[in-house]
Amino acid sequence: MQYSIISVILFILELVYFRIAEKFNIFDAPNDRSSHSKITIRGGGILFPLAVIISFVLGYTSWALTLAVLLVGTVSFIDDLKPLSQLPRFTSHVIGFLLVAYDLNLFNEALWILPIVLILFIGWINAFNFMDGINGIMVFYALSTIFSFAFLSIHESNLPLLITIGLSCIVFGFFNVRTTAKTFAGDVGSISLALFLGYFMIKTILITGQIGYILFFSVYGIDAVITIANRIRKRENIFEAHRSHLYQYLANERGYSHLVISLIYSIVQLLINGFVIYLDRKGTLSLFAIIEILIILTLFYLMVRVFVFQKIKNNN
Repeated sequence: MQYSIISVILFILELVYFRIAEKFNIFDAPNDRSSHSKITIRGGGILFPLAVIISFVLGYTSWALTLAVLLVGTVSFIDDLKPLSQLPRFTSHVIGFLLVAYDLNLFNEALWILPIVLILFIGWINAFNFMDGINGIMVFYALSTIFSFAFLSIHESNLPLLITIGLSCIVFGFFNVRTTAKTFAGDVGSISLALFLGYFMIKTILITGQIGYILFFSVYGIDAVITIANRIRKRENIFEAHRSHLYQYLANERGYSHLVISLIYSIVQLLINGFVIYLDRKGTLSLFAIIEILIILTLFYLMVRVFVFQKIKNNN
């Protein structure tokens, strides 16, 4: 019953935001780097930090995680309204990480661990944000990851929080998972959700002592890293908007359905997650196995990317 009420509240909050966005012209207009062709409400992902606030009020989460999500969400929402420089965005990510580190007692770990986790954490936030470019991809991917975390017995006490954020994804998805989306998440949605997922990734690794769970982010990670490396090779500004990810080539140049591509990304990640959990339970998720899986996934990704580029070249 409580989750039904939460769902209704989230649905109403999203509709209220739509009215505000329409009044203040908070829209995304399509350009030559967009994967959409119609003016669409931006910032519908404000629902994710709102869901974290609801979770805090209900006692599902800590003040530190709530403050971290609200901080990056607020700065990102301002950036959605009027683009900010890199400094305030980066600063909010660092402070958000420090709050997460405090919540998870990372300051009690070896000193050299903190800067490494910080770099990976901020890299993940930006990778997740870069990957939010077609209808449904962020929602499906986030749900597959949330479901995977919820499946682990170590997170049994966190189920109310995971379910609440999952419900916010479903409500947002109702307006985004369409051929023509009603709204896009905006940075407020993608970055706050990325921080939330990153928090659970760190928590999972700390509790289990198994770094292999980082493979829960492997599909997005591989696509983002290879795309960034390719753009650096071409001497492009990696912070500028672009359409260089594999999913963007599939959607724009090849014309495949946004929703089909989004589902494929999330299903592949879900299968990987299931395999990781299986290996861990068997006690065979060694460092060698992790590297082997990453190499296989990377090679597969590169093969698909080369195949798609060849098809695009042949059609031009």
